[in-house]
Amino acid sequence: MKRIIIFGNSGSGKSTLAKALCKGEHLSHLDLDLIAWQPTSPPQRKPIAESKQEIDAFISANAAWVIEGCYSDLLELALPAASEIIFLNLPVEA
Repeated sequence: MKRIIIFGNSGSGKSTLAKALCKGEHLSHLDLDLIAWQPTSPPQRKPIAESKQEIDAFISANAAWVIEGCYSDLLELALPAASEIIFLNLPVEA
């Protein structure tokens, strides 16, 4: 089963690549932006323990997946379950 982590800077194409992989390979998708923040104004980060529970639940519920984002603390939580890691490191001009 494919379990892919995609990370890189904002605007590097993480979401675009994740959506393409999910569509072509029938993988589940988790965008870390959706679980990193509390629904407050101004936004505040969720406690890491709360985000960890959501990541663990996603991994448990899906055999094949893509997790993408730029949050190193959250990506670290998913790394042990990943089979593949993709780093998007595009030049600023791109």
